[in-house]
Amino acid sequence: MIQGTGSHVGKSILVCALCRILKQDGYRVAPFKAQNMALNSFVTKDGKEMGRAQVTQAEAAGIEPTVEMNPILLKPTGDCGSQVVVMGKPIGNMTAKEYYQKKVGFVSIIKDAYDKLRSKFDIIVIEGAGSPAEINLKDGDIVNMGMAEMASAPVLLVTDIDRGGAFAWIVGTLELLTTSERDRVKGIVFNKFRGDKSILKPGLDMLENRINKPVLGVIPYMHNLGIDDEDSVSLEDIGSKYAIFRDADELRLNQKILSNLQPSAFSLQPVIDIVVIKLPRISNFTDFNMFTHEKDVRTRFVDNAENIGKPDLLIIPGTKNTIGDLTFLKERGIFGEIIELSRQGTMTIGICGGYQMLGRQINDPHHVESSEDSIQGLGLLETVTTFSREKQTYQVKACMLEHGHLFPVDNELVGYEIHMGETAYNGHNSVRPFARITERAGEMVDILDGCVSSDGNVMGTYIHGIFDNDEFRSGLINYLRLKKGFKSSDECHVNSKSIKEHKYNELADIVRRNINMNLVYSIMQ
Repeated sequence: MIQGTGSHVGKSILVCALCRILKQDGYRVAPFKAQNMALNSFVTKDGKEMGRAQVTQAEAAGIEPTVEMNPILLKPTGDCGSQVVVMGKPIGNMTAKEYYQKKVGFVSIIKDAYDKLRSKFDIIVIEGAGSPAEINLKDGDIVNMGMAEMASAPVLLVTDIDRGGAFAWIVGTLELLTTSERDRVKGIVFNKFRGDKSILKPGLDMLENRINKPVLGVIPYMHNLGIDDEDSVSLEDIGSKYAIFRDADELRLNQKILSNLQPSAFSLQPVIDIVVIKLPRISNFTDFNMFTHEKDVRTRFVDNAENIGKPDLLIIPGTKNTIGDLTFLKERGIFGEIIELSRQGTMTIGICGGYQMLGRQINDPHHVESSEDSIQGLGLLETVTTFSREKQTYQVKACMLEHGHLFPVDNELVGYEIHMGETAYNGHNSVRPFARITERAGEMVDILDGCVSSDGNVMGTYIHGIFDNDEFRSGLINYLRLKKGFKSSDECHVNSKSIKEHKYNELADIVRRNINMNLVYSIMQ
């Protein structure tokens, strides 16, 4: 089991790496996280919702993700409450206090899910959450040491040395554990190290002597890894490939630093500039990860009007609270800026909640999201959205309809839906449906999805993962190039599946070179 000294220290990415390493070594391996708190989620083939991190880990393991890998998912709706999703289905919104009073009832569900995986796979790599040393949360713990005890799992404790204070973080964490919990910790992993490891070695030796536990590895800081992350903190790193340096001599870079930089750091400005609005409750921001692998494309996440600039494409992403985040757009001046940019010809795309915001109005008769009965939308599409009590979660296949002003897409589109609203446009002649859904959760259907304005400049869809479809993404990029006066690119655009496989192998190689896998295997015995 991988536990951490805190949040965002690298637990998810280390589990991902171990899943790929163990797969490469011939084991049937699966990831598991008893309770995940994240707005980045995914829909399984059978229409159940789970955390995106476990999906990424399952992909690294080479298996189909199932909800047993993440039986409890908490999707924050604000600072003090979350929608609680149990075995892929929402059971309601709860405050933190309500959840902690009820979570003991989830123990049997978690155990059943784990046992089901354990019966099918050789190895389960379990991920903890936050820190096991949160002493106010230890009673009734179901995700850290409580889960380790349930699974009789040895624990590796990972820390983020890039933040500073990592040695104290490790010693302090172990100090706050009980004797039996400390005994369960079999080794330490330092993550995100920059510099010369030989300078670190005296500290590692002193630490091992003090805590009487081995340091299994020191993982280097991995730049632009491009693997899906569950935490929106990672949005700070997106777009950094266009740091725009003139040359290496000017920066006086040594070869070690130079080798870690992307080639594009010394390239010209990107041809296509994409802005994604960084909503406070942004969900499924991994929808846009494939853009970061495309040549001449820069993706920027922006949360204020002043930094939007004049992008070639503006995207409003999904959100856990459409009404709350629409209010945020108005308060920040982003609302008016989006309307003005659209008027000037900037292409605007809305995904799920972002699609709902593009319409004239959003109705919430059951007060699913707020106490408001309705709220005015951006008015860029002649649509009205009405929230219902039931959440729709499906994997889907669809065909993009023909739009004279846009680009053709011949191949089938694949993605997934997660929404609690229905959007209608009542046959208004200023809009047309975006696509026709032909399959939902494995069943053949004939359902229209989304909306496109008559001039093709505004588009909305409920389909998450739409940009992972290579033909659609490359067609969109070439459309934007032509619109800007550039030639259509004849170069092959990236293949999303190949990129993912390459990145998982690259991650595994880095971790394997920097961790003592022989010791890891002996700990697992």
